Amino acid sequence: MTGGGDAPGLNAVIRAVVMTAQNCYGWQVVGIRQGYDGLLTPETPVVSLDPAHVQPLLTRGGTILGAVNRGNPFMHAVKYADGTVQYVDMAQNAVERLEALDINALIVAGGDGTMAIAQRLIALGARIVGVPKTIDNDLAQTDVSFGFDTAILTATEALDKLQTTAESHHRVMVMEVMGRNSGWIALKTGVAGGADVILIPEIPFDVERVCLHLMEMRTPERNHALVVVAEGAAVVGGQQQYYIKASGLMDARLGGIGYSLGNSIAERTGFDVRVLRLGHLQRGGSPTPHDRWLATRFGAAAVHLAARQQWGQMVALQGNDIVSAPMAEAVKIKRVDPSGEMVQMARDLGISFGDA
Repeated sequence: MTGGGDAPGLNAVIRAVVMTAQNCYGWQVVGIRQGYDGLLTPETPVVSLDPAHVQPLLTRGGTILGAVNRGNPFMHAVKYADGTVQYVDMAQNAVERLEALDINALIVAGGDGTMAIAQRLIALGARIVGVPKTIDNDLAQTDVSFGFDTAILTATEALDKLQTTAESHHRVMVMEVMGRNSGWIALKTGVAGGADVILIPEIPFDVERVCLHLMEMRTPERNHALVVVAEGAAVVGGQQQYYIKASGLMDARLGGIGYSLGNSIAERTGFDVRVLRLGHLQRGGSPTPHDRWLATRFGAAAVHLAARQQWGQMVALQGNDIVSAPMAEAVKIKRVDPSGEMVQMARDLGISFGDA
């Protein structure tokens, strides 16, 4: 089952699980569609998966099983004809459906929300192991998760293209990337793409300091600039910005800080400013070779975890080794260290984080 937001490499995980399960243990593998919601709707059939079916999936983005970003058996949204919505605890129904389908082990690929739900289902008797998945790279216990490398490549290629047009038109280009609570995408993309300013959730920024840095670095020889901002970044004492408010079954959606920042820079400096919000472009496309390799390692290792009946464990990359880690520890958010080596290196290059 694949849950949460999309990430390049999910299909590679599915492929590795199926091939390892059959080649090593002779197991039959089925796929559950639409994340946890697929366990709550009996009319949603499971999909029989065999090596011939999954062999072509290695290079394919997305997930053939689909995913529901907010599916939660403990708070399943039921919408009535009159438009009202009630949240019902259907977790026991999900566990019973696993039993009815004669599923001996469930491998779940997902992020912190998916893993937190898995932990609670295990307490009800479900047999689950986890595969970490997030392009934000913000899951604890694993050094990196698949999808992150592809997202960095997509964002860096976009920043490279902005660099050439910024130089041609003498503009300040502001690019907003994903990163709700952690700034890994913004930090690594910004450094790799030669950004002048990087703004991340871990370091609240002062717009005046951002503008001062842009004005001080502007010379006849260098009359353009690149700014990378994570969607979850916020000004000192301010709140994160949302471009869609919560309504009914829809949660609020982060985004818009790039446009607010761009307007502020233009008003305060008089510079010609353009803004690009990459959004879900970062989640799509064929996974990089690194992500294919990591997703394959994760999928194969998850099968062996299930064979050892290590329920509640998640595969993880630590150093060069694939290990297992408790899901309960993995759901903690891994943030960029504002005082760490990577941020300090960026500062040494003359990059501003808007705080000094």
